[in-house]
Amino acid sequence: MKTYLVTGGCGFVGVNLIARLAERGERVRVLDNLSLGRREDIEPYGVELRVGDIRDSSAVGKAMEGVDAVFHLAAHTRVVESVENPELNFEVNAIGTMHVLQACRARSVQKFVFASTGGAILGEQTPPVHEEMVPRPVSPYGAGKLVGEAYCSAFHGAYGLQTVALRFSNVYGPWSYHKGSVVAQFFRNVIQNHPLVVYGDGQQTRDFVYVGDVVNALLAAEKADIGGEVVQIASGRETSIAELIRLMREVMPGRQLEVRYEAARAGEILHNYARIEKARRLLGYEPRMQLREGLPLTWEWFNSRSQFQ
Repeated sequence: MKTYLVTGGCGFVGVNLIARLAERGERVRVLDNLSLGRREDIEPYGVELRVGDIRDSSAVGKAMEGVDAVFHLAAHTRVVESVENPELNFEVNAIGTMHVLQACRARSVQKFVFASTGGAILGEQTPPVHEEMVPRPVSPYGAGKLVGEAYCSAFHGAYGLQTVALRFSNVYGPWSYHKGSVVAQFFRNVIQNHPLVVYGDGQQTRDFVYVGDVVNALLAAEKADIGGEVVQIASGRETSIAELIRLMREVMPGRQLEVRYEAARAGEILHNYARIEKARRLLGYEPRMQLREGLPLTWEWFNSRSQFQ
C-alpha cells in the first residue's frame, strides 16, 4: 500500500481528493498550514494531519518521510491578491514548490502531481488554449505557477522524478469555502444577500470544471506512467459569466439575484476555455459533470453550511 502526501489537503480540492482516497482505503498524510482550510473537514476520513507550511523546508522534509507519491495542492491561489502582494505569492507558489520537490528528491518519492493553472499561465490567448501555446502570464499568480511547472520539468529531466503538472481551469463544487473564483463567490453572495458583482460586462468567459472531474484527473495522473508532462484539465466548454448567472437563476428560481457591474480588474483574462485532447490521450480523462448538473450540487452544499447563514 502506498503512502500519499497531500499538501494543502484541508483546502477545496484537497478535501474532495482525500475523501476519494479514503474510500479506496489508502494511507494519506496531509500537510496544511490551516490558513484557509479546516482540520474538521478531513477528520471524518481518519487521515494524518501535519500542521506546517510549505515555505518551511524542515516541516516539508518531516512530512515527506515514508511517502511514495505527492499531490501538491498547497498554493496562494488568488489572482487579484497576487497583484497586490507578488512577493507572498512567489514565496508560496515558487519557493514552496521547490521545497516540496527537493524533499521528494531527497526521499526518492516516486510521483509528484502538481496542481497548476491554465488561464493564468497562458494569459490572453485566442481560445481554446492548449499545452503547446507559449505562456504569457499577466499576473504574479500565473508567473508563480509557471515557475512551479518549470521546476517540475527540471526535476524530471535532472533527477528522474515522475512529475505531472495539471493545469486546472475554473474549478467549482462542494467544499469551496474560501475559493476566490466566481461560482463560489456568487453562491456566498447569494447566501449573504449581497449582489453578484461582475467585473466587466459579463461577456468574459471561463471553462468551469467540476471538482469531482478534477479529482479523477489527479488520480489518473498519479497512476499514469508519464513524467515531465503538462496537461490541461477542463470541461472543454466556454461559458460566459452572463450565462453562468442565467443558470444560477434556474438553480434558485425563488430568489431575486441582484447583479452589479464594476470595472474589470488587473491581472484577470477576458476569455478562456481549453482543449483536453492531451488529457484524454495520456490520462483517459473525460469530464462527466455538466455545469447545469454541477451547479445544483454546489448550491445544495453551500446552502447546507450553517456558517454561511
